Parts: sequence; C-alpha cells; structure tokens
Amino acid sequence: MSAIVGFCLSGLWAAPAFAQEVESEENEQRWSIAIHGGAGTISPDRITPERRAAYEAALQEALDAGSAILAEGGSAMDAIQAAILPMEDNPLFNAGRGAVFTWEGRNELDASIMDGSDRSAGAVTGVTTVRNPILLADRVRTDSPHVFLMGEGAEEFAGEEGFEVTPPEWFATERRRESLQRMRERELSALDVDHKFGTVGAVALDQDGNMAAGTSTGGMTGKRWGRIGDAPVIGAGTYADNRSCAVSATGWGEYFIRVGVAQEICTRLRYRFRAGIDAAQATVPLDEFGVPTYLIHASEWSMEATSAQEEADAVMAEVAELGGDGGIILVTPEGHALYSFNTSGMYRGRATSEGVNEVAIFADE
Repeated sequence: MSAIVGFCLSGLWAAPAFAQEVESEENEQRWSIAIHGGAGTISPDRITPERRAAYEAALQEALDAGSAILAEGGSAMDAIQAAILPMEDNPLFNAGRGAVFTWEGRNELDASIMDGSDRSAGAVTGVTTVRNPILLADRVRTDSPHVFLMGEGAEEFAGEEGFEVTPPEWFATERRRESLQRMRERELSALDVDHKFGTVGAVALDQDGNMAAGTSTGGMTGKRWGRIGDAPVIGAGTYADNRSCAVSATGWGEYFIRVGVAQEICTRLRYRFRAGIDAAQATVPLDEFGVPTYLIHASEWSMEATSAQEEADAVMAEVAELGGDGGIILVTPEGHALYSFNTSGMYRGRATSEGVNEVAIFADE
C-alpha cells in the first residue's frame, strides 16, 4: 500500500508544478512600486495650491524614477534607491537636504534598506556628511560584515568606501531652522512644529518576483540625547521578505519600534497566506486510503489585496491604540501596492505593471 500511496503523491505534485510554470509565464512582466514622503496632520487648509503642486510633482518624479527601472526589467533594489534619491535631494522632505535640526542645531540622518530575496539589510544612523544616506545603507548591506552602523563609525566606513564628504550647509534649510527656533522659544514638542513626519521611503516588486524596501529620514525636530527613531531600524521602519511583503514606514518612531511595525505586517501576511492554503487543502476530497486527491501548491494560491490591507490596517490600529500615528506603504508577491495610515494625510504614490500610476496627499484621495 505504501508504494501505491507514494505513486499517488508523486503524481499529485505534477499538476501543481505545471500550474506554477503557467502562472510564472503569465506574471513574467508583473511589477509594482509604492513610495511615501511622510504622514501626519496634513489637510487642504494647511497647504497652499502651489505647495501642493510642488509636493505632487516631487512624488511623481520619484515614482517615475523607480517605475522606469522596473518596467525595463530592473531590480527592486535599484528601483527603490532610484525613487528615494530625488526625495533625499528635495528640501520638501525630511530626508537628506531639508532634514530637520536636532536640539543642538545639527542635521543628523538615518536610513535603512533590505533585500527580500535573501533578507540582507543595511542601516546607518546619525550621519552628518553623507549626501544620500540610502546609498550608504545599501553599501553597509553589500560591502560590510554588519547591518547597522552609527555616527562617526558610519562616516568612517563611508570615507573608506569612497563617499564624498558633504558639508553641513547642503542639508540645512531656513524653514527647518525656523521650526527648531519656534520649538525652543515656545517650549513646543516636535509634533507641534512638524505637523507631519517627513520620512521618505519606497518598496518594490520586480519582474523576477523579488522585493525590496528602503527608508530615509532626518528624524524629529529638536531630538536629543542621540535619539533614534524607527526609520533605520530593520523590522520597525523597514522590512522585506519575498515570502510575504516589503514595507516602509513613516510616523512616530517610538511607537513603530514598540510594535515592530514593518516585520509585524510581513509576518502576519506570511502566516495568513499559509492559513489560506491550509484551509483550501482541507476542502480537497480524500481517496479510499485517506490521502488527499490533490495537493495545493503555494504557486497556485494568491492573497487578495483586501486581505493584505486588513493585516496592514490591523497593525496600524495597534500603533494608534498605544498612542502613536503615521503610516506605511507595502507591496506583496501578487503585485498589490498598498497604503495604510492613521493620520489625516500621507504624501504617497504607487505604480504597477497593470497601469496604475497615482500620487496623493490627503486621506480622502
């Protein structure tokens, strides 16, 4: 009987293998990307038409840069960096040029990046002389034995890797300096002067089925004592795993760290996917020996966008319950490009091989 069962099982695997081959051909050109430029108290009465147009143009520029790489068959890793670089160079965002000031009047930059294909990751925090921290984070990932470097050590590594020293005046803007001054004079909190968390990030799925995530920030206005938020923390502000999703977060970092937002979402999606397969397998009839007449292969199962959205929303609700706010972007292996935020707005955009191409700011868009 064991020989018969073995024969039956080997035959059952043949159909899923064929299905996987067909599905692979159908999805060969599929790709998706999502970006963000911060979330917070963002409403039409707080932003002029000219400033809104400037943000929308900046988001579209970043989205187009990443989309072009994916459409041409490039990697998710290259796409997210291409999307983040123009936002790091744009003073509209709190990352790179235009970063907020610490209490001591410095611009300190954080960034992290992760490859979903092998879960390699790199991160830097407290750097002050690197024009594009996302590139340094990626170099930590690829060319160092470590994952996370800080301050002077990160800058020493940058110098050894050939990064040019960028003077402090490149990052400083008068608007951010005024925010720090208001905070000091009126004894305000960072939330009172920032109104939004201007962290930038991108997540992508490429045509090879690989995913990546990256996040870059200047932190919170007036931060003290070497404070580190979620953006450079793998698992909190950034996470990517080909088995589930890629996530980049923006928000009140202390709460995102406590919840482990980025990895929590990916873990929930991975287990929900497995639970879906198990539930479907339970409906397959058994033969006279109690053996399933068909084995459902992972390649035959896909998660609906609504299911992924539910899990992301549940995690963001947990952040809100603790008292935090912000948002996330994510992409899934099925190509869904999604957002979830518990604030009145989030600077965001997404594009897919299915023809989606949009940028938005307010919650009702």
